[in-house]
Order: sequence, then structure tokens, then C-alpha cells
Amino acid sequence: MSTQEKKYTFSRRNFLRTAALAGGGVMIGFNMFTACKPNVKPSIDVENLNFNDFNAFIKISQEGYVTIYSPNPEIGQGVKTSMPMIIAEELDVDWDKVHVVQAKYNKKEYTRQVAGGSQSIRHGWDALRQTGATTKQMLVNAAAAKWGVEASTCKASKGIITNAKGETLGYGDVVKEAALLEVPEKVTLKKSSEYTIIGTNAVNVDLEKIVTGKPLFGLDYKAEGMLYASVLRPPAFGQTLEAFDDSDAKKVNGVSEIIKFGDKIAVLASSTWAAMKGKKALKATWKEGSKLESTSDHNKILNEILDAKDLDVRREDGNVKQAFKEADKIIEKTYHSPFLPHNCLEPMNFYANVTSEKIHLVGPIQTPQWTAGRIAKLLNRKEEEIELEMTRMGGGFGRRLYGDFALEAAEISDKSKKPVKVVFSREDDMTDGIYRPAIKYRIAASLKDGKITGYHLKEAAINGNMYGLIPHFFPAGCIPNYKVSTKNYKSNITTGAWRAPYTNFLAFAEQSFFDELALELNKDAVQLRLELLENVKGTKDEKIEYSGERMQNTIKLAAEKGNWGNPREGVYQGFAAYYSHNTHVAELAEVELKNGSPIVTKVIAAVDCGIVINPTGAINQIQGGVLDGLGHAMYGDLTFDNGKPSNKNFDTYRLIRMNETPEVEVHFVENELSPTGLGEPGLPPAGGAVANAVYKAIGKRMYSQPFEKELAVKIES
Repeated sequence: MSTQEKKYTFSRRNFLRTAALAGGGVMIGFNMFTACKPNVKPSIDVENLNFNDFNAFIKISQEGYVTIYSPNPEIGQGVKTSMPMIIAEELDVDWDKVHVVQAKYNKKEYTRQVAGGSQSIRHGWDALRQTGATTKQMLVNAAAAKWGVEASTCKASKGIITNAKGETLGYGDVVKEAALLEVPEKVTLKKSSEYTIIGTNAVNVDLEKIVTGKPLFGLDYKAEGMLYASVLRPPAFGQTLEAFDDSDAKKVNGVSEIIKFGDKIAVLASSTWAAMKGKKALKATWKEGSKLESTSDHNKILNEILDAKDLDVRREDGNVKQAFKEADKIIEKTYHSPFLPHNCLEPMNFYANVTSEKIHLVGPIQTPQWTAGRIAKLLNRKEEEIELEMTRMGGGFGRRLYGDFALEAAEISDKSKKPVKVVFSREDDMTDGIYRPAIKYRIAASLKDGKITGYHLKEAAINGNMYGLIPHFFPAGCIPNYKVSTKNYKSNITTGAWRAPYTNFLAFAEQSFFDELALELNKDAVQLRLELLENVKGTKDEKIEYSGERMQNTIKLAAEKGNWGNPREGVYQGFAAYYSHNTHVAELAEVELKNGSPIVTKVIAAVDCGIVINPTGAINQIQGGVLDGLGHAMYGDLTFDNGKPSNKNFDTYRLIRMNETPEVEVHFVENELSPTGLGEPGLPPAGGAVANAVYKAIGKRMYSQPFEKELAVKIES
């Protein structure tokens, strides 16, 4: 059975919820079609039209415009635009009649209301298409019954159904009849060659509001009687509150209340400025509750872990020990990465109004269900009492997965009995973060008779980093004797997911290492990767997720578009390829020397993410990931001294600047495979590609990030 003629069955009762939303998708109700009349002129302001509520997900205007409530959190990855595009495609409804609004958290009506792991489109793809195609078929069936003809003789396009005689009916003309029909057991999904919306450039549905400054983000939210809260937290990880004096803070104009909760102190005021000023006036003394750690301690501990023999084995193929014993040569290198803060442009913030009737929450959160459950437990309330509204996020990168700021807002509101909005300052954001863990990798490979016969990757991480799938990524399956070992050090410094978790640094380490192996084997760096990937093609190892063939095609496309091996005069090339978050990416970096210093001038990226829903949004995601990976590889560094972060703001913490960003050229591998994620996979290969290009330019290898510490690497547009 072809993918276009898969047989799907639905229960009538659950069709609108289960079929439409199984992947965190968007619901389309039948009632919407009563307004989809042909030849309706677009209104200037869709939001001011007279909308009628049809259900929890859809609002329809008499003029024919459809408002779709999008359940998944929007953090800039574009799902608020791309997911409705999938529905509109299979429904054959004009895209210019679709208006999208962010839905509230609702676990009864939606599934997987999460922004993380670049999974929204991947999980929603089949369910969204099935929903659109099934609904369209029911409408066609209803029209056919009205005409007294076979449904197979009718066609639907752009909200209009046409029969063999050329007669037409709008969806709205048959929607009541369609709603009474049985859900068809067989639906036909469009072939990719038939797409008119998917694969076309669509403007971000929030773009006008973003550029005109209309309220969208958590920081924009205001409510009647709302107070602003600024929270004083322990200045060092491992400290607890001993005592405090709030007399001076209470004198600050606008400050209304001081609340202690746990080891934190909240200053409530009529404005953000007053709250922050009041917090600065607090006098607190802190005591050491547990060990106060420094970066120098971590470096020593990580080295000791790598030297130890009791690491946990995550994967082992063949006999690495024997391969090393028989080797002609063994190459071993160690790579180090520091802690990194997330540094979202919009600092953490959240609104809470806890009353006896309900808990009203509003703000930017990647995990609304998990956060709602934790708040219910914290306040000893039923989760059904929580109403959580999601705002657009000014960056997430994993930081807004954790919701600690939302829990603070809820607890402060519960104690004060007032509506409260917690707002972090930039200093709060950087010193009380959930950071990317500091990591060291030691990679060793055995060479014999011109081949790589053994490979051993060791990871030492603060609080743990290696995820179960990573040992099964490249080069697993490519080398006969292969081993991955890990061990963690438990720290009281909070760590967690950071954009492209696990792979954001590992890709740099491994891709740099493979360039050294290519040089040792006297092989072209790209050719070595292609040869290794031959060994995994056709593998029966179900643990290996990446595709050797798809990775090869991606590498070849990047090499072709970047003219690998034949650079322009004065240009030095570096290459890296990596699979993460179900997507294959290869990147070629170009470096030029200016006054003796290497300057990254261009990055060419090739991507296999299956079918591309919205090319404009897809390109932007890859470009952003590349630049994010580049900037942090070059400059990102956060150290600790006795539990205190060394950097508190951007005056000392280095980020890539707008005038330093190189050109990023993006190409997609064309195929008809189901789409995968794009928010994160562009980041991991960036550091490796640049490091390999820098070596070509000046003959120096990068083993630690940030590169700035190893040499003065600059980026120019």
C-alpha cells in the first residue's frame, strides 16, 4: 500500500481530538467550513472581524477567515506557522484565510504541548495530514451525496468541491451533511508533487506583531492589580540564607511587600524598577550549606575521571582493547568545554495569580504540562484548577524547559494573595541559571594497515551529559571495534539541556578528531567520512538511528556547493558533518587570513530534514543554529569561583556580535521523506567545521572552547 493510500480508522467521538492532535498538532473543526465561501476579499484587520467560537480550537468569521489555536509553544522555531500549513495543505483551504493564535495549556484537548528536541513537526506530521485529508474526504462525500454522484468523480481545491459536470459547492454548503457521515476508513494523502502550500515560503504569522511591538512575549503581559517581583537568591551555589534586613528595601518608593520563601527573598513593587531597586537595598547574610565549587576544581575532577578505570560502558562493539594492542599507531586527544548560560534575549519571567478558585498562570514556558503539574504539587492544589496561558518566547534554547521561574511566581502569589509577575534581571538570568555542563572528552583510535580499527570515546561531565542515543550516533557501526564510556561528577551547580543537548560539543570533538585521523592516514577529510559511512549502510542494528546513505548524500551536497578541495585563492576550508535530532547536517567553513589572524567569512550548510514545510523558516533555523554554534565555540565561557559565576552580564560575557556573523548559505537534500527537526541540528557541526578550517589556515588545532582562549580568532561579515 502506498503512502498516499494508507488506511486509517478513527472513532467518531475522538476524531476531532485524537486524529488532529496526536502530535501536538492543530484541530480543524467541521463548523469552520460554513464560512469558507469563494471569492471573499481579504479584510485589512482579521483580528477585528466578528468571530464566532465554534469549539475550544476554532473561531470562524462570517467573512470566511479561520482562526486556529496552535497548541505547541512557540520559541522561534516556527511551529506556529508550519503546523497550520500542513493542515491547510491537506484540507485544500487557502492559506490567506488562516489566522493562528496561541492556545492555552489543555492536556484534555491537546497532546505533547512541548517545545523541545526539535520534535514538533516530526511528531505532528502524520496526524496533521490525516486530519486534513480525512476532513476533506468527508466534505467531498457529502457533496457527492447531494449531487447523487460517486465521490471518486469529485475533486476539492481551495475550499471548493467540483463534480464532473463542472458544478461547484463550497465547503460551507455541505459541512452540516458532512458532519453526519461516517468517518472514512480510507483517505488519500497528497503526493508531494501536488503540494501548493507545503514547500512554499510563508511569512511568520507573528511577524507584524513582532516588528510593530505588539504584546506577544511574557514581558509584555500585564494584568489589573499586578505587582512585580524581583527575587534575591543565594549568590553562590551551595549557600543558604542565614538572616536578612529589609528595612532599607521597604523605604524604596513603590515597594509594597517583602516575602521570604525558602532561601529566597521576593521584593514586590508597583514596577520592575522599584522591585529591583528594593532587592538591591536588601541586606542578607549567607552561610555555606554545601560545598562551594570552582572551575579549577572541576578541571581536576574531570581529568581524574578520564584517567579512572571504572567508567560506565554505554556501548561496546568488538574488542577495542585487542585492536589497540595490535595497532600500528594510536592517536589520542582530549577536548574540553566550559559551562554555558542560555542567555535568552528575553530574561526569565512569569505571571501568577493564585486565588481560592483557580491558579492563573501566564508566561513563556517550553513545558506547560510538567510545569502545571509541579505547581499543583507545590501548592497542594488540583491540576484542574490551573489555567496556563503560553506567550511567545524571546528565546528558549532549553532554559525555559525547567519552569523554576514559574514556580517562584506561583509561590510568591500564593503567599502574598496578590497577582504577581516575577522578572529576572540579566544578572539574575546568568547567575541563577541552569547551565550547559562542563565536559571533557578523551578520544583514542587505533590505526593499522591504513585503516581505523578501534575507537574509544570517554566522557567526563559535571552532573552528566551523555544521552542514551549518543553512543549509537556516528561513528557507531562504522568502526568494527568501538566503545563509549562515561562517568559523571555530581555538583550542586544546576545543569540541564542547552540547545542541541549532548551533541552541541561532542560534534566539535569528534569532527575535529576525524580530521586529525584523515591527516594521519593521508586521506581527504570528506572522503574518509564517506568511506566510513559505507560500513553502516544496510545495518541491522536497530539502535543506530542515523542513516549512512542520507549522511553521505548530505556530505556530498555540502562538498559540492562549497567547492570542497578547490577553494578560492586565500580561502582555507574546514568540514564537519553530524546527525542529531533526527536530522543530518554537513557544514563547510571558509576561513581567510587578515593581518595574520584567521577570519571566518562563510559557512555552507547542507541539510537532510526530509520534506521542508516552510523554506524561509527552515533556512532561518539553520542559519541561527550555525551562528549560535559558531559564537559559543568562539567566545562562550562561564567559570565559577567558590560557587559564584564569574560573569553576570554581557559586559564580561562574550557573545557573537551582529557585525561578526559570516554569510551562511543553506541547501536542502531533496527527498519525499517525512520531515524532521531544524531548531537544533544546525548547531553541532559549526564548531568542528571552523576548527578544521583554522587548522588549515594557521596549522594550530583547537582542543578547548572557547577558541578565543587558544588564539585570537575573529569573525567578519
